[in-house]
Amino acid sequence: MIKSNLFIKNNIQKNYLNNNSLKILSKKFKKIILNIKRDIYNTKKTLNVLNDKFEFNFKIKDLKKFKKFKTIAIIGMGGSILGAEAIHDFLKIKIKKKIYFFDNLDSNKISNFKKKEDLKKVLFLIISKSGNTIETLSNTFALDIIKKNSKNIIIISEKKNNLLFSISKKFNLFYVEHKNYIGGRYSVLSEVGAIPAYLMGINILKLRSNNLKFLNGKEMLHLRDSTTKLANLLNSKKINNLIFLCYSQELEKFLFWCQQLIAESLGKKNKGFLPMISSAPKDHHSLLQLYLDGPKNKIFHIFSIDDKSKEKINIKKELNIKNFLNKKSLSKVKLAQKDALVESFKKHNIPFREFKIKTIKEEVLGKLFSYFMLETVIIARLIKVNPYDQPAVEQVKVITKRLLS
Repeated sequence: MIKSNLFIKNNIQKNYLNNNSLKILSKKFKKIILNIKRDIYNTKKTLNVLNDKFEFNFKIKDLKKFKKFKTIAIIGMGGSILGAEAIHDFLKIKIKKKIYFFDNLDSNKISNFKKKEDLKKVLFLIISKSGNTIETLSNTFALDIIKKNSKNIIIISEKKNNLLFSISKKFNLFYVEHKNYIGGRYSVLSEVGAIPAYLMGINILKLRSNNLKFLNGKEMLHLRDSTTKLANLLNSKKINNLIFLCYSQELEKFLFWCQQLIAESLGKKNKGFLPMISSAPKDHHSLLQLYLDGPKNKIFHIFSIDDKSKEKINIKKELNIKNFLNKKSLSKVKLAQKDALVESFKKHNIPFREFKIKTIKEEVLGKLFSYFMLETVIIARLIKVNPYDQPAVEQVKVITKRLLS
């Protein structure tokens, strides 16, 4: 259990676990942690992004000229944009600018955006590690924003032979190099997430301030408990579905970021969880029957933020209605629904974990990002898959290009 601004508790029952396997996994954990610590301090390894001395490929002073823009459009796919969306939604109370995300192919969205906004007054961030992502290029060209010496475009891609890098040179556009050793789903705390965050008005130093908290003391013991039990579940083949139950809208985009991280990192060699996001309490009225009484092949991660809203239910006297909801805050109603679900999970012997966020701060979100990156990499090593590649995805990209050529 972890208690601070981020509360994490595991409730994985013993009947789902194999004690002998847990002992073996715990021994492997020690070696994996040592390797992870080495990787964090190796400037050519993915997890170097968690190093507190990580060096960005940009200077803050060079970005200040873009702060004048009140409207920002971010174009990207997968790990190139999910992190920025998570930052925006979690910290939106601090963001005063209008932010658009182009994270899919949507003709109507493009058309409406072009009608609504003066494109000269919009700052465009175009992000793609490869520099050749089909959807990112499609949206960029559909928006028709590439012009010589444009002062409202930032391109982030690898510095190699790719279309976005070539465009940045040909048209003299502001360019930031995407480090080639950091894959998209692990890039949120690098240039890929830091530049959008800075331009939204978020403190990126605070966002990166809790990266190594889980590698020492009680928090590392919790990480061992979590990763070995989750790896045990995967190895046993008893559990293959991971349901994120989201009780706070501010966390939904973060959970989509988690979904990609877990699916692409662990989903190999006929292994891995199928991570799905469920909106609560709304889904109590559509999926809860299956969750409680369906196949016992799921583990649930329950996410919530302490809601200090004072919005109350007020049943007017003249209605002459007596109801237990009267004078209750909406946050109290939602909390009661979550607590009822937790009690039901316990009664039905269903494995679950709780993640409670006490305050909405950059430091807390940064801690969530780093925790799930570490947890995912460790689980991957424990179940013997490579957490950093995605060979099946690359195969589909090749076929898509062939079909369009």
